[in-house]
Amino acid sequence: MEPLKREFLDLLDRDLEFRYAVAGYLGLSEILKRLDALVEEQAGLREEQIRLGEEQIRLREEQIRLREEQTKIWSEIAGIREEQKKIWEEIKALREEQIDLRKEQTRIWEEIRALREGQIRLEKRVESLESAMISGFGELSKFAGLTFEEFVRKFLTASLRRLGEIPEEAELSRSLVNGEEINLFLEEPLIVGEATGYVESANEILKLLRKAEVVKVKYSREPRKILVALTARMEAAKEMRKIAEERGVELIIGKIVD
Repeated sequence: MEPLKREFLDLLDRDLEFRYAVAGYLGLSEILKRLDALVEEQAGLREEQIRLGEEQIRLREEQIRLREEQTKIWSEIAGIREEQKKIWEEIKALREEQIDLRKEQTRIWEEIRALREGQIRLEKRVESLESAMISGFGELSKFAGLTFEEFVRKFLTASLRRLGEIPEEAELSRSLVNGEEINLFLEEPLIVGEATGYVESANEILKLLRKAEVVKVKYSREPRKILVALTARMEAAKEMRKIAEERGVELIIGKIVD
């Protein structure tokens, strides 16, 4: 092998063409190696490029899907906002309607209060008028040959007919119910009343309530209760008015004295 090497070196030293041929061979081989390496590297790059292209396509598809999803979400949000706007408009309309209803309710209550006040004033005027009439006609009945009880019976009968609270043919009368004497009585509608000339205590109204209870037991319904007094003491009148209000008694007093 040594002789061969020496001969090879000697040829390189002496033979220019041989030296160029060897140099060319050595250069081409290196170039071929480098080319092979470049080809392999280029093939790897192409594979990476293909992979990146596929990843890019996947990312674009994902981006398109996300955009579609985002568009859908924005559409839903827009629908929710539109629905919310509609709900707020309905709430606003309901609030306005509620305000109008409250104003109307206030107006109605004011009218009811005015009517009640008017009714109370009217009832007081009627009560005052009835009391004055009872007081005046109580004196007049003496000259007409009527007792006070008879006068009250005729007076109340006429008043109740005029108000349509009893039939035209109905008339209050004296009656005996289960042993209790009642000087103002009507069966239909059921009325129990007492007429007395002078009241010194609340016993008269308690007596009326006892008779009304007897009538209630017999007829199985609550009677209308009326007490008419020509004259009453102030303390008795005050106590009777309290009881009358609590027990539903219609109380008419002609004159109150100390």
